[in-house]
Amino acid sequence: QVQLVESGGGLVQPGESLTLSCTASGFTFSDYWMFWVRQAPGKGPEWISRIDFRNRATSYADSVKDRFTISRDNSKNMLFLQMNDLKPDDTALYFCAKGAGKFSSMYDEAWPERGQGTQVTVSS
Repeated sequence: QVQLVESGGGLVQPGESLTLSCTASGFTFSDYWMFWVRQAPGKGPEWISRIDFRNRATSYADSVKDRFTISRDNSKNMLFLQMNDLKPDDTALYFCAKGAGKFSSMYDEAWPERGQGTQVTVSS
């Protein structure tokens, strides 16, 4: 079955950087768009970035644009999120999620195929 395992979260000060990783198994990773989603306490999931299956096209939410960079290594079934200039509002549980269908940018807003997440806390 689909397994997604995130790592790399932690406690950082404002302005610092973190890189999150997601290791995928149980499906043909290179056939799917992949997403990073975050959920802050008391709020719903927020899609923040996506990358196409060929590692050519990326998109970002306005809240993270120009600060975060998504990438993937299809040879290693891994997804990454480089986060720079972190702000307290970036504090959330971050998880990676699989797209809804092969070669498609569609996704299920319930994010049924996702990892458990890694906590990022930005605080001075």
